[in-house]
Amino acid sequence: MNQIMKNAYGISDQAIALLRRAEEDMTEPFRRFEALAEANQAKVLAAFHEEGVSERHLLGTTGYGYDDAGRDALDRIYASVFGAEAALVRQQIVSGTHALAACFFGVLRPGDTVLFATDTPYDTLEEVVGLRGEAGSGSLADWGVKSKVVPLLFDGSPDYDAIKAALDPSVKMVAMQRSKGYAWRKSLSICDLKELIDFIKNIRPDVICMVDNCYGEFVEEKEPTAVGADLMAGSLIKNPGGGLAPTGGYIAGRRDLVEMAAARLTSPGIGGEVGATLGVNRLFFQGLFLAPHTVMQSLKSAALAARVFELAGYDVCPTADSLRTDIIQAIRLGSAEKVCAFCQGIQKGSPIDSQVCPEPWDMPGYESPVIMAAGTFVSGASIEISADAPIREPFAVYLQGGLTYESAKVALLCALDKVLAQ
Repeated sequence: MNQIMKNAYGISDQAIALLRRAEEDMTEPFRRFEALAEANQAKVLAAFHEEGVSERHLLGTTGYGYDDAGRDALDRIYASVFGAEAALVRQQIVSGTHALAACFFGVLRPGDTVLFATDTPYDTLEEVVGLRGEAGSGSLADWGVKSKVVPLLFDGSPDYDAIKAALDPSVKMVAMQRSKGYAWRKSLSICDLKELIDFIKNIRPDVICMVDNCYGEFVEEKEPTAVGADLMAGSLIKNPGGGLAPTGGYIAGRRDLVEMAAARLTSPGIGGEVGATLGVNRLFFQGLFLAPHTVMQSLKSAALAARVFELAGYDVCPTADSLRTDIIQAIRLGSAEKVCAFCQGIQKGSPIDSQVCPEPWDMPGYESPVIMAAGTFVSGASIEISADAPIREPFAVYLQGGLTYESAKVALLCALDKVLAQ
């Protein structure tokens, strides 16, 4: 591989040596990821067997999509795998933000309050909620739904005292973000989420606990709905699509809440009974089947990235040997120039559009200019090797994905080499 990387990509001996040294340190973390994949693969396979998946489930429907056996079976499989009462898996959900918005607008009513217990939500949700953006855009705030934010403590953990104080009678939902998003903090583990949900339920058993589960599926053996979350949502072009889902998202949780979100996604009285699958059932089923293995590849890639940049002298979050609860690896590079160099290196080592040079731009839904590298088979698919960053302090880049560990190493070497050259 060394000679190929030198000849084809012009990678320096320094970058290759750092990666080789980093890889030697990863034996134990890689064993943990492999054991995790085995457990999650068995869980998915058992759900397929329980449902009796057959060729007919892989076919699609057109028009309204009534009586789509594959779509309905996939809903039940997701519910089983995620430890939920019900699930809604649809290509008509265009992103994780859309899935979360369907939950907010489906469940909350004018006069209700949603409490964000894990700090300000991810950039693209701020306009959905009304924390940012123009009045009159149709946000929750425009519809009379109030929001409150409880910042995390300095160490990245929830502020239980402040959450308790904020749980007034108007609070109908408490929202939690599992992943770090564009924040320099630890992501919340399933254990962290269970502790927080239990705390909230002890104070207000009636409050709906909802989790943004994007980037977290199959990174641990349980999902938030298996430890008490009433509702959660995510994107299929991240972890659960396994790199094959061409679009889509899911919502899972309590049956009544999932039905309310489905009514928002389509319309009251129709809900989840419609939604033509147009031939994507096969990709959705196969993507879910592959997801535990694909997530393992992403975890290996993230841990290797952490170790190689640790060796190069940079701060990383999480560290290489940390237990992980999402696929995101944050690397603090210290300057906009290095952030751009890293993303350009990831693009250079990607299978699609490797000749493109990404630059920061004012991307809709984001507060700061954002640079994104995503030379992916599915546009914007974060489960494939990708990297993005807001151009703002602390100038950290966020790496995620890797369909195969071997290809991710190539992209990582390209990124490392460009950063070292700065």
